[in-house]
Amino acid sequence: MKPNRFRQVRAEGKVPVGHMILEFGTRGMAPMLDAAGVDFVVIDTEHSPFTTADLADQIGWFKATTIAPFVRIPQIEYHFIARTLDMGALGLMIPNVKTGAEARAIVDAAKYLPLGKRGCIFGNAQNDFRGVKPAEFMPYANQNTTIICQIESVEGLENIEAIATTPGVDVLWVGHFDLTNSQGIPGQFHHQQFLDGMKLVVDTCRKYNLGAGIQPANLEQAQEWMEMGFDVISYSGDFFVYAEAVAKGVAGVRKLAEKA
Repeated sequence: MKPNRFRQVRAEGKVPVGHMILEFGTRGMAPMLDAAGVDFVVIDTEHSPFTTADLADQIGWFKATTIAPFVRIPQIEYHFIARTLDMGALGLMIPNVKTGAEARAIVDAAKYLPLGKRGCIFGNAQNDFRGVKPAEFMPYANQNTTIICQIESVEGLENIEAIATTPGVDVLWVGHFDLTNSQGIPGQFHHQQFLDGMKLVVDTCRKYNLGAGIQPANLEQAQEWMEMGFDVISYSGDFFVYAEAVAKGVAGVRKLAEKA
């Protein structure tokens, strides 16, 4: 099992910087993002068309780099959690975690005994098809696997202490659009109700030594949220970056053509 670069960066007191893959699940993404200096990726299966085979391919390609491959699963189910980790993912993002009981179920499925109840298979993709000593590997896997709980609802905010204090949870991550939607203020990221929720997440993460995660769409948003205390940053998603860059370039060419 490869070292988790995300955890290494956090241990050094630095901000891990990632990127989300939702559309471009190609073999070229791993070396491109490696060249860009990304610490971790979140391969999305909540809102993307990726199949299980697509996911296994992407994890394999990223394992050929130093980037830590994480996966956002669609919902809290044992087979999504354990099976994804068996493919070699080094971390999981779980959407809309609302209670401590849900956080406990996530850890149960993701971690081996004594921390959880994950079923055992060894020598497969997570071990690069090499034999391991289970008594040595299981504690290492428990420590090396990152669990990210997304806070995306009013209920999640109300139960944030129970989620944060669940052993095995590493990061609380604000799903900003869904959280504002749950609060009845969709997309209003400067509304006081949303800002109060953001502060609660940051304060709770600091209290329990967890990462405070979020995904800004641009550098201005990143600066604003990092100044609030967020210290795990995923810079946008693949098709957002591409669509914005192409639209800007095409508009620029149109202006040049008008001047010609």
